Amino acid sequence: MKDSTVSARVEYDVKNKAEDILQQLGIPVSVVINSLYRQIIFTHGIPFPLTVPSAPKTMDTLTEAELNEKLEHSYQQSLHGEGKPFNEVFDELERSLV
Repeated sequence: MKDSTVSARVEYDVKNKAEDILQQLGIPVSVVINSLYRQIIFTHGIPFPLTVPSAPKTMDTLTEAELNEKLEHSYQQSLHGEGKPFNEVFDELERSLV
């Protein structure tokens, strides 16, 4: 029996974006919260890693050998058709920033 209420303050944009996605999926917010709580009980913790990702190396921090290795790897990928067109890469980046 559902007889308890959860109240939390979240950023306005975060709430709206998340609720828009849930609405498109046809999933009520309460179902997601209840599922998260059940996973916390099941795993005895947060059901996903809470870590600070390491920042990728930038060109100015790479040694000349590391840079050449990356360039060679990229070149070999392009020769084998394993890369993506740059327009597609930039489109994906733009979508991830929205």
